[in-house]
Amino acid sequence: MKKILVVDDEKEIRELTKERLIQNKYAVLTASSGNEAIIIAKNHQPDLILLDIAMPEMDGYQACEELKQDKKTKDIPVLFLTGKDLDPKGLTERCNELSAHGHISKMSSLREMIEKIQEIIGI
Repeated sequence: MKKILVVDDEKEIRELTKERLIQNKYAVLTASSGNEAIIIAKNHQPDLILLDIAMPEMDGYQACEELKQDKKTKDIPVLFLTGKDLDPKGLTERCNELSAHGHISKMSSLREMIEKIQEIIGI
């Protein structure tokens, strides 16, 4: 079973995303901050990290940067979750700079999210 780490500072978003993924046969870990995500990723080696961008203390970009600099976590795919209406071109450029596998809106349908995940890590 593929393991996904869901990182979001909003508990409701974490729980909703977790439920959606479990229904689609993924094992799910959760973290409420960038720092927590880094620790969990190092210890549990998820197959994918769904990472919120806008978080206090350490935003998703900073967390991704740290993950990509660590030999234990550098190869874990990162897919950014965004709830804000960010400039898509700027967001795509930032994803490329950080070697992330793109971004998806938190408002995306379940099908869109699962399709993107399957594109990155399979079922």
